[in-house]
Amino acid sequence: MSPGSTEGPLDRAFAVLDFVAGQLKAVSAAEIAKNLDLPLPTAHRLIGNLEARGMLQRAAGTKRYMVGNKLVVLAGKTIGSAFRSARRHAVLQNVAAEIGEQCEIGIVRDNLVIYVDSVRAPAPQGLQFDPGNSAPLYCTSTGKIYMSMLPARAREKLVRSLLMIRHTERTVIEPDHLLAILEQTRMAGWAHTNEEFVKGVVGCAVPIKAPDGTLIACLGVSVPVARVNFDELERFRDPLLRAARLLSDTILQADADFAED
Repeated sequence: MSPGSTEGPLDRAFAVLDFVAGQLKAVSAAEIAKNLDLPLPTAHRLIGNLEARGMLQRAAGTKRYMVGNKLVVLAGKTIGSAFRSARRHAVLQNVAAEIGEQCEIGIVRDNLVIYVDSVRAPAPQGLQFDPGNSAPLYCTSTGKIYMSMLPARAREKLVRSLLMIRHTERTVIEPDHLLAILEQTRMAGWAHTNEEFVKGVVGCAVPIKAPDGTLIACLGVSVPVARVNFDELERFRDPLLRAARLLSDTILQADADFAED
């Protein structure tokens, strides 16, 4: 929704949410009013209603606003529901069949990777990320992609604020080392992990982007190192990228045929 397209109260509320969600930092009521061409009292009233419902919240110690926890949870549920559609699940099934390994779609919520859909390969797996499962940001491929796409200052602030636990001897828990890996990930456009979360399991992931380039989810694969070693993960990159592009292409396409839970 573009600024100025605010015919009714619901339109204006959505415009406020859309504007705040699109910013890299918390914004003031005056900035919201100016960018949406709203009278300041109207902006204050809309913000107050959205804040009362948990859709917006004040940044700590300021009078500036950011997305609220309830909006974040709703966004996660919405993305999860969207990726469980029959068409998108079919894309996931096809790429899993092509590479012969389990594939999963993950999003980030509350600084955790949450898996919203997965397809198991016929061969037994060493690690399976079923829908609803969660994993840390810093030692998963999806988490690395998410953090790598943050602005540099926000990325460093997040990395240095994470409680990083060593899950295996390969888990990277030194902030400077992780930041270097994230910069490499940002430049490469995909991420991989080398037995960093579960011993004996390697994996990789690619971003799924909205038409405007916004990261909305990641498509990944996890495989026992006994079957595929870390250096061989690159052979999964192109099939995953092709599938991610197909998934991105479906974002604006109507799909009423949802898979059953």
